[in-house]
This record gives sequence, structure tokens and C-alpha cells, in this order.
Amino acid sequence: MAAKLKPIRMAIVGCGRAGYGMHTRELEARGKMFQVVAACDPLKERRENMEKLYGCKTYKTLEELLTDDEVEMVDIATRSPDHVPHTLMALKAGKIVFLEKPIALSYQEAKKLLRATSKRPGKLFVRHNRRFEPTFQHIRELIASGILGEVFEIKLRRGGYSRRGDWQTLLDCGGGQLLNWGPHIVDHALRFLDGQVEDVWSNLRKIAAVGDAEDHVHIILKGGKSRFPCVVDLEISGGKAHKEPTYQVFGSKGSLSSDEQSIQLKYLDPKQKLPARRGKKGTPPLGGSFSGDETLCWIEKEIPVKPRKPCDTTDIWDHLYASIRKGKAFPITLEESLQVMEIISKARKGTVFDRF
Repeated sequence: MAAKLKPIRMAIVGCGRAGYGMHTRELEARGKMFQVVAACDPLKERRENMEKLYGCKTYKTLEELLTDDEVEMVDIATRSPDHVPHTLMALKAGKIVFLEKPIALSYQEAKKLLRATSKRPGKLFVRHNRRFEPTFQHIRELIASGILGEVFEIKLRRGGYSRRGDWQTLLDCGGGQLLNWGPHIVDHALRFLDGQVEDVWSNLRKIAAVGDAEDHVHIILKGGKSRFPCVVDLEISGGKAHKEPTYQVFGSKGSLSSDEQSIQLKYLDPKQKLPARRGKKGTPPLGGSFSGDETLCWIEKEIPVKPRKPCDTTDIWDHLYASIRKGKAFPITLEESLQVMEIISKARKGTVFDRF
């Protein structure tokens, strides 16, 4: 007989665009793994939304909610400046915490979480849910297969053109693309580099957004385990009218490009035996080819995004449940999340957006 499912009794803290608009929809697909028993938001109409949706208790302040013994886990989806204070409060109250990105406003602030969890291990889980994007997972599989050879450069692109003007464009509110899309794409970059970074370059600009925070982020990371470092060139922009491929990967034997709907591949036929060649000092014949008479056999094809193991960004809830109820290792460590914040702080350092 299958073991009876024991739901995690949770509270959603912050019932706006993330907590109400995203998390509640994702929970609908998780069946009975999670039970929303409470919600917290300073706005009355949002509390009423949650009460109508779940029939749960609602609270105006986090302090009130944390006295509720029925709440086992708090899902923190408040504004970015509140993430660390709210997490520390919840951990101190003995609650499990599922923390929305960004985990903090800066690397220095994020280290407070590490100190807090050293006293309460296994209580804090970070929502870097885009780690489970199908395209990201599929491209990692293709790189690992070796068909592209040694990867030396990866380009990651997100964005478009938007005269955005909400609180996420204001520095005082923790706005800017570094803390919005930044944690997701920097996390991708670090996974491609196996968490090993030698150098960081950045260029931050405000282009189209009407606030005072950066809406154009360009970061180049160099590192990885290879003897020859790989470069990951990532860009998140709200000021570019033309869209580039979301992913481009270049290797010694081929490359790929993806718009997230499909993956375009071009790589050398593994069956072709390439003879050993050496450079020649002599003068080449007029009209001759720089590569002599060698003909390379390329394989070019377009394949659908379909990693070997089906995945979705909402799978993070399954991992969360397995970690809390079954003691399985959560695939996103706090140390990895801190490294994301370290890169973000380095990218911001010395710019006009460096307030944190």
C-alpha cells in the first residue's frame, strides 16, 4: 500500500505578482503535496483573494502569522528589500522557509542568511526555479555529450524593449534587472561554468525604463574546469528592440542556437576522421584555400527542446516536498545562491546603481 501523502502546511507571504500570480497557479498542479493554511499581505483585497481561493486564515503582518502553530512553512514572496528580514524572522520562529529570488539585495546581506542557517540547518530553501527550464537542461545535456567539442563561449540573452515603471525599476525598492532576471540568468551562467569564476566584467545602463534602476545588464564571466577558460556572455535588457537567440553555445567541433522552442545544431560528423595537420611557413598558391583541399563534413539539424528527463520550472515544488518530507538533498544549495549574489554585487560595484 502506498504511503499516505502528508501535505506541507504552508503560508504564502506576499500575495502579489509572485505569491498570488505565480505560486498559487503552480501549487494547483502539485496536487495535495502542499496545503495553504494561511496567507499574509498588508493589502486587504489581496488577503480577501487568498481567503476566497483557499479558505485559509489571513494576516496583515508577518509577526502575526508567525505565531500560528499550524503554519509549517512560509513561502516568502514579498518585495526584494524584505526578503532577508522576513526570512530571518521566520527562521527564528522555527518555520521552514521557501525564499523567492533575489535572496537578498547584496552579497553582504545574503551572508546573514548563511549565518542564520548554520544555527537552523535544513530550514531554508531558495526558489531558483529556472534551474529546471527544459531548454537549459537540454543544452547542458548536449554539451555533456561532447558533440560540440570543448565549449569556449556561451551567450545568454533575455529581454526586449519596455518603458517599464513599476517598483522593480526603483533602486529604493530593490529594483533593476540585476535583482529581477539577474539571479536566474547568473545562476545559469554559473552552472555552465561549474561554479568556477576567474574574472567578472560588467556594463549596466538605464535605457528605457522610467525608474532610476538599471534595465540593461551585460556581464561576462570567465572560468570553468577546462584548462582553457570558457566565457559566458550574458545580457538582460529592457532597452533592445531586436531580439537575439536566448542561447548560443560555441565549441571546438560545432555550435548551437536556441529560441527556447527548438535547438539548431551544426557540428562536425563524429564519423569523419580528421588527419593530423601542421601549419606551413611557405607561401600558399594564389587562389588556393587556407585549409588546403580538406573538406569538413557538417551535420546540421533542428531538434525540438526535449531533455532526456522531462522537466519544468514548477518542478522545484516537487524537489521541495521531497527534501522536507523525504530528506532528499535539495538541488539548489544556499552556497550556490550566495555565489549568484556575489557575482551580482561584483557586477554592480562602482556603478551609479551601487546602493546596496
